[in-house]
Amino acid sequence: MSKDIHKKKHLSSFQLIILGFAGVILLGAIILMLPVSSAEGVMTPFNQTLFTSTSAVCVTGLAVLDTGSYWSVFGQVVILLLIQIGGLGVVTVAVSVFMLSGRKISLMQRSTMQNAISAHKVGGIVRLTKFILKGTLFIEMAGALALLPVFYHDFGRKGIWMAVFHSISAFCNAGFDLFGVSLINYQSDWIVLSTIMLLIIFGGLGFVVWSDFFDHGLKFKKYELHSKIVLVFNGIIILVPAIFYFIFEFTNFGNAGKFTHLPFNEKILNALFLSVSPRTAGFNSLDLNNLTSSGKL
Repeated sequence: MSKDIHKKKHLSSFQLIILGFAGVILLGAIILMLPVSSAEGVMTPFNQTLFTSTSAVCVTGLAVLDTGSYWSVFGQVVILLLIQIGGLGVVTVAVSVFMLSGRKISLMQRSTMQNAISAHKVGGIVRLTKFILKGTLFIEMAGALALLPVFYHDFGRKGIWMAVFHSISAFCNAGFDLFGVSLINYQSDWIVLSTIMLLIIFGGLGFVVWSDFFDHGLKFKKYELHSKIVLVFNGIIILVPAIFYFIFEFTNFGNAGKFTHLPFNEKILNALFLSVSPRTAGFNSLDLNNLTSSGKL
């Protein structure tokens, strides 16, 4: 009998990534169905929780139920954990659990991690994972602390949770909010919009770019080609659309009209926010229905 028959079939790294995402989404959907997850203590239909869980893990931001009013604090925590897992990556979280438990990371797990975060090589994956976790925690905490004074002033002690939730949601580029109208009520607030923009940008750059910056500082020539492309094109697709929005949405050019009443500094702020957020994050500081046809396009 051939030895091949006795060989164990192992899942490929890509199959593990897919199954991991599917498992987390399904588990999240089941937990969100529980009465404890809703503010009114009722069971939520599976199709609605499955959509919410999928949107959170895939950090998409689309919602069929208002996150701030429909879900209880427990439900919001579940959604935030799903966002965090999706933002870090299921494989990164799994490898982190292995590391924290003191278990050795196998070559297969290292290879899976490499594919999950698009690392250039298997070597140094454990170091990179630690760097990702520390960097994520530091940036999300810094974002929450920056948002805290504003949200604490507006919501009291609840503002602490609001700051943490929106910092993680922004950094993971998820776009979930607890206000029901996204950030429209903060369209004049430089602290909130600037913090959210920076979190979106840092989160969107990717862990490989972080690593390059950490290793080489501002020595751009030493960066990997991947990092150079990401940084250059990020600069272009932030500034060029921002200029476009400023001209067509905040001036009388082309009879825009709807947002020309804003002060000049707020026009700049919201033009930048309009450029940064729609690419991946899903927050909005203005009513998108009031954009011109060119702006919507």
